[in-house]
Amino acid sequence: MSGTEGPTGPENAGGKMNESPPPLQLSNVTKRYEGGGGTVTALKDVSFAVTRGDVTAIVGPSGSGKSTMLNMLGLLDDPTTGGIELSGEPVAGLSEHERTDIRRERIGFVFQDFHLIPTLSAARNVRLPTTFLERDYTDRAIDLLRRVGLGDRLEHTPDELSGGQKQRVAIARSLINEPDVLLADEPTGNLDRDTGVSVLEEIRTIADGGVGVVAVTHDELVTEFADRTVELTDGVLRD
Repeated sequence: MSGTEGPTGPENAGGKMNESPPPLQLSNVTKRYEGGGGTVTALKDVSFAVTRGDVTAIVGPSGSGKSTMLNMLGLLDDPTTGGIELSGEPVAGLSEHERTDIRRERIGFVFQDFHLIPTLSAARNVRLPTTFLERDYTDRAIDLLRRVGLGDRLEHTPDELSGGQKQRVAIARSLINEPDVLLADEPTGNLDRDTGVSVLEEIRTIADGGVGVVAVTHDELVTEFADRTVELTDGVLRD
């Protein structure tokens, strides 16, 4: 991908599009789970803001709270205390239907295991989040696949694609609705280093187009591409 335009829009000077308020923010979030063994505190008073145009890597050992934090950012779970704001507006009290609409329209997800439908072509996998929308997203799906270097793989099913190509399809799918935020869970976890570099270059271009990217990772390669790295240890966030 080249030129001055990323997958979701033109760059501003320097490739950053920082705005206030941030597109997504956690404010003093604590998350506790009750189980047979007692109470587990997965996050402790975490405050974090997604920045447009930046890639932020979240690192930390297994069990440190990274997945819980990603679930909070993706509006998949509610904090025990604290708040989540979307462009400055609190999301507390929104119905599940409203949250689903927000996830579909404003938050993109990229998963370690790709989560592609094996019977669908690359183009149909990319269009999948738009299935129940009136607008036809065929042209955008094709354009996104071309931008991630898969213009010649539009009709290939996942079984006909390499791991890196599958991840690129997943990235294209995450951008189909022009989200403000991209959340990536171990985006290079199943990839060799060269393929991982290629995928991270695509993610870098996405951020330069004005999207705020947050990647949970154990891979030091991701941190090399990040503008910012934060560490979670026992539910506590440190810059």
